[in-house]
Amino acid sequence: MTPFDAFPPPPCATLLGWTLLDHDPRTGTIRVGFDGRAQFANPAGFVQGGMLAAMLDDTMGAAVFAATDGRLYTVTIGMNVSFLAPARPGRLVGEGRIVQLGKTVAFTEGSLSGADGRVLARATAHARLVETARLAA
Repeated sequence: MTPFDAFPPPPCATLLGWTLLDHDPRTGTIRVGFDGRAQFANPAGFVQGGMLAAMLDDTMGAAVFAATDGRLYTVTIGMNVSFLAPARPGRLVGEGRIVQLGKTVAFTEGSLSGADGRVLARATAHARLVETARLAA
């Protein structure tokens, strides 16, 4: 059982085809699968950059959620994305890592790779930490 099993997936995660592949709460790392749907394509036929950024955001935030056993979720307050190569529609894999977990802010980094393992995009983010218990409030 993982912390993700206790909550229904948010609509954005469902849209992106978010699937937990692996996580290690001790190291603050996570691997997540996404479905780079053809409907996400830009006029050139590649997955649009905003969709890739959303996948990275959903990877990095999930690293914090998993590492805190579902006690904290994140509200992104800043994110920097570098697009390294075009992403073809298909399976994409996000890898996220906590760089620093403070009392009110987390610093994270992530990468998004294609099915062949090639890194397509990288990101760093900082996010406000919110207690999951406040979701019910």
